[in-house]
Amino acid sequence: MADTFAFDRASARKDDTPAKIRPIVGREEWGMRAGLGLLALYLAITIAIPLFLLLRKSVEDADGNFVGHANFAKYFADPALSLSFENSFFISILGTAITLALAFWYAYAITRTCMPARGFFKALALIPLLAPSLLPGLALVYLFGNQGVFKGVMMGGSIYGPVGIIIGEVFFAFPHAVLIITTALGMADQRLYEAAAAMRAGPVRTFFTVTLPGCRYGVMSAGFVIFTLIFTDFGVPKVIGGSYDVLATDIYQQVIGQFNFQMGAVIGLLLLAPAVLSFAADRITTRRQQSMVSSRAVPLEPKPRPAVDRACFVFVLAIAVFLLGVMGMAAFGSIVKFWPYNLTLTLEHYDFGKLGTDGWNPFWNSLKLSVFTAVFGTAIVFTGAYLVEKIRGFGIARSAVHLLAMLPLATPGLVLGLSYIFFFNSPSNPFNFIYATLVILIVNTITHFYTVCHLTAVTALKQLDAEFEAVSASLKVPVWRTFLRVTVPVCLPAILDIAIYYFVNAMTTVSAVIFIYTGTTKLMAINALNTDDAGNSAAACAMGMTIVLTCALVRGLHALAGRTFLARHQDWRHRVA
Repeated sequence: MADTFAFDRASARKDDTPAKIRPIVGREEWGMRAGLGLLALYLAITIAIPLFLLLRKSVEDADGNFVGHANFAKYFADPALSLSFENSFFISILGTAITLALAFWYAYAITRTCMPARGFFKALALIPLLAPSLLPGLALVYLFGNQGVFKGVMMGGSIYGPVGIIIGEVFFAFPHAVLIITTALGMADQRLYEAAAAMRAGPVRTFFTVTLPGCRYGVMSAGFVIFTLIFTDFGVPKVIGGSYDVLATDIYQQVIGQFNFQMGAVIGLLLLAPAVLSFAADRITTRRQQSMVSSRAVPLEPKPRPAVDRACFVFVLAIAVFLLGVMGMAAFGSIVKFWPYNLTLTLEHYDFGKLGTDGWNPFWNSLKLSVFTAVFGTAIVFTGAYLVEKIRGFGIARSAVHLLAMLPLATPGLVLGLSYIFFFNSPSNPFNFIYATLVILIVNTITHFYTVCHLTAVTALKQLDAEFEAVSASLKVPVWRTFLRVTVPVCLPAILDIAIYYFVNAMTTVSAVIFIYTGTTKLMAINALNTDDAGNSAAACAMGMTIVLTCALVRGLHALAGRTFLARHQDWRHRVA
């Protein structure tokens, strides 16, 4: 697109104030703006309007009459319900503290020491990402339940309740914290440590005056993310919570058990509030973290410290045993005939067709959901990010779209799913035809995980030199051709990362789709949850492990393809440059 400008004579004033110069918007620019408008409409339909209807439902009675704060007053007047709110905060705060401490030292060990197998342990920390959140709950039952391997460790206590929820949530949230803190610790400046050494500061003083201040915003960001994940998680408390109710299980009981949608909306807003606050605090700390990065920074190269390296290796090994123990116990529980009385190994629990659990249909539904979400979600996200980044001017609309794109990150899956009932199930909604189909699950999943993918795409596009578009415009090359022949190939690694992120999360998601699936669109993770409710925990473990193996296979293929593609991609970028 050629940058054509026109003199705006109407803006010239009699006091000789210089007239404004405005760009003339061409046909391609108008087309891009129209595309941005369509994206804004899509995000409004899939996230903004449903949340507004959730808010409206919370202040109405069963007949749709406005009752103000009466529903909230009724909620907090019920001791059983209000106790769930306190339980959620207790679990989230304690789980966040434990996870943050373990993740920090784990990340420190793999980034700041010279211990062996750091790459292996870094990859191992990401294993929980491949499993639905209900799987650690199932594994903990086998490990510490009434018939568990280590039931004596409980000393007469029960794994069902806050203890089991906290352990399961630590497993679930651990990789998210490690990823964030590892990034924060990796941004250290070697010169600061050299200055500390020159001033004869000891290791402890250096840690508290250099290491912690340098990564404090990353640690704070990880804390907010962990808190939100634990506060809104449904899978772990549903499987191992027992009679210890939290908000996530309360909203499920109100909507599915009692069909009390007004009270469900109230609990949904209570789930949403801490998530929004955590999200806002996380955005503030992220901006401050970025402002601390200097272009003159020298990457830190850790030096061997035998005693520290050995201690960190022992610690990391213990965490690895915990992670592998939970996953291994779930795998073992899926291949024993009848726990704990008949430990004969068998694969009969994987024969879903003979178990009366809808056969393999839920798996194929999950696979279709994952593939379609990865394909269409990646296309929508990357194209939308391109429009947000590359359109000239139109600042208000771009900011509004970016704000809408950030909204899903602060919206718990249960809240999003419930809001979809209020919006898409309405007979007056022109999009009502997608309700009770696989399409609504695809739309829901794309929206639920939209923000992380959007930020990934925007980051990749910011690294692309603006001269590509300028040269193409000067040669009168259409925008769409530059996009397909230059932008997409250069950003292909990020596009593949977005696709694999969508695929894995679509395979493992539970909370966002628990309210909107039907008998014909039941997913494998949902089927595992229902199967465990029916008392067949072995088959539930088998379903969970099927999801893990599928995600691991796809991630392996992605890594293999990435290695093959990397050399060609770098050569291509060199030739383009």
